[in-house]
Amino acid sequence: MEFYSKKRKRLGDLLIASNCITQEQLIGALAKQKETHKKLGETLVDMNMISEQDIVEALHTQLGLDVINLSKIRIEESVIRLANENILHKYMMIPYEFKENDPNVLRVAMADPLDIVAIDDLAIVTNYQIEAVVATETEIAATIEKYYGNAEAMAVAERYSKERENLYQNLEVKEEDRDDVKNSPIVLLVKKIIEQAVRQRASDIHIEPFRESIRVRYRIDGVLAEVMKYDCSLLSALVARIKVIGDMDISEKRKPQDGRITSIIDKQEYDIRVSVLPTVYGEKVVMRITAKHALTKSKLELGFSNEEMDKFNRILSNPYGIILVTGPTGSGKSTTLYTALSELNKEDVNIITVEDPVEANIDGVNQVQVNPKAELTFASALRSILRQDPDIIMIGEMRDSETTEIAVKASITGHLVVSTLHTNDAAGSIIRLVDMGIEPYLIADSVVGVIAQRLVRRLCSHCKREKIADAVEMQVLGIENKEIRIYEPCGCHMCNDTGYIGRIGVYEIMPITAAVKESISKKASVEAIKRTAEEEGLVTLHRAGVKHVLEGITSVTELMKIVAKV
Repeated sequence: MEFYSKKRKRLGDLLIASNCITQEQLIGALAKQKETHKKLGETLVDMNMISEQDIVEALHTQLGLDVINLSKIRIEESVIRLANENILHKYMMIPYEFKENDPNVLRVAMADPLDIVAIDDLAIVTNYQIEAVVATETEIAATIEKYYGNAEAMAVAERYSKERENLYQNLEVKEEDRDDVKNSPIVLLVKKIIEQAVRQRASDIHIEPFRESIRVRYRIDGVLAEVMKYDCSLLSALVARIKVIGDMDISEKRKPQDGRITSIIDKQEYDIRVSVLPTVYGEKVVMRITAKHALTKSKLELGFSNEEMDKFNRILSNPYGIILVTGPTGSGKSTTLYTALSELNKEDVNIITVEDPVEANIDGVNQVQVNPKAELTFASALRSILRQDPDIIMIGEMRDSETTEIAVKASITGHLVVSTLHTNDAAGSIIRLVDMGIEPYLIADSVVGVIAQRLVRRLCSHCKREKIADAVEMQVLGIENKEIRIYEPCGCHMCNDTGYIGRIGVYEIMPITAAVKESISKKASVEAIKRTAEEEGLVTLHRAGVKHVLEGITSVTELMKIVAKV
C-alpha cells in the first residue's frame, strides 16, 4: 500500500516541493493542459518552464524512485516480447528487466511514474507486478524506437498492402488525392521512417527500388546500413507521399526533382532536403536530415585542439580577406562555417550570406536564398550584397569563376568573405582558385586562411579494446621501430554493435603567412605550397588524424579513409 500511497501524490505538488516551479506557473500549465490534452510534465516542458531532467530529479528526490539511463542497458528479447509498442507509446514507458531475486516483478522506465492507470494496464498485459523507475520522455521514445521501430513500420506497411489489395485498383492516384488523411498507412509509414532515422542519429535516408523490393538504408556516422525492406508495390505511394510533403510535382516521374521538408521530432526542428532520381526500377529518394540546432555549435564543440583553436581564432580575427573551409561533401564544412559566422556575429557588424539552400537561420544575420528561376544566382546576389554596406559576406560555395572573382574583389576592398570549396587539402584550394582564373598575386593578397577538414567516427568508449599496432597499421601511422598501443572497435549495445558512437573533426588549418604568400605569388605547385606551410607549422590532415588514433579517439581504419584522400 505504501507504493500506491506515493503514487496518489500529484506531479505539480512534487515539482513545487522541489522548487522547480511556482504555484503561478502550475496554474498556467494546468490551464494550457486543458487546451492541449497533453500530460502535465509534457506541457511544462513545452512551455519552457522546466526540463525533462528537472522532472526526473524531482521524482527521484521526492518519491525515492530509481533513475535509469536506458542508453546504457541492453533489453533482453524476452522482456521486449511482453508488450507491444502501442501501449508503450500511449503511456510513454518501457519494461527493461526483471527485478533481481524476484522474477515476478518487472522493472519499467516511466516518464510519469504517478500514472496508476498505466501501471495497472501494463500489469494486466504482462501478467507481472510492475516496479516503476524514472527516465526522460525523450530517452524512452528513443528506446521504444530502437527496439520496436522496425516491427511497427513493417506492420504499417502490411496494413497498407492489405488496404491496397482490398479497396483500390489504382491506389497510386487515390493515395495522392487522400494525402490529407493523417492516419492512412502510407502517411504513418513515411512519418515512421523519418522519425526512426532521427532517433538513430542518421544524416541521410536512402529509399531504393529494386526488381522485387524496396530497400531503406540510413547513413549513421557516415556509414550506410540497411534497416528495412518493403514490397515493391509500396514504392509509388511512398514516393508520392514524400513528393507531397516536399512540395514537388507528383505527376512528374521522368525527371529528377528536389524538395524540402521541415519536421518537428521530439521537440526539435529538423530540415530535410529531398532528392528524387528516376532509376530503372522506379524513383529513388534520398533525404538529408539537418538538425537546425546542430549547425550553430560553439567553436569549443568542433573538436579543435588548443593549437588548432589558436590558429582558428587568429584567422577569424582578420578584418578583411577570404577564409576558406574545404573538404568533400559531408565533411562538416557547413557546421564550421556557421560556427565561424556565430563567432563573428556582433551588433556592430553587418553580416550577409548567400546560400543554396539556407541550412540554418541565425539571429542577426541577413541570409539570402539562391533562386535561379528568379535570376538570383550566387554572382548576381553577391553584386547586390556589395551595395548593402556589408562587413562580412558568407558565400555557401564558390562554384564558378564569376562568383570567385567578385569574392576576391570584395575581400581586397575591405570585406571579410567566408566560403567553402571542394578540395582534398588546404594547399589544393589555392590551386583550385588559380584554375578558376584568379591571378596568383590576387589570391596571395586576398586569402587569409584555409581550413581543410574531415569527419572520423569516434570509438565507443564502452567497448574499444587496446592492442599493439601491427606492421600495416604502423605504416599507415607513419611510425617505425617503435611499439605503439592503439585501440580498435569491438561493438556493444551502447553503439549498436558498430564499435563507434558519433564523429569528430580532423582539421588542417593553414594561415596564409608571409612565406606562404610568397610561394603562392611565385605560382608554386601544390606540393611546394604545402612544404612551405609545413615549415611554417602546418599540421596536415594525416598528422592530425594520427594524433586522434594515438589518443584512442578513433581507429586506424577510420584514419585510412583520410589517408586515401590526401
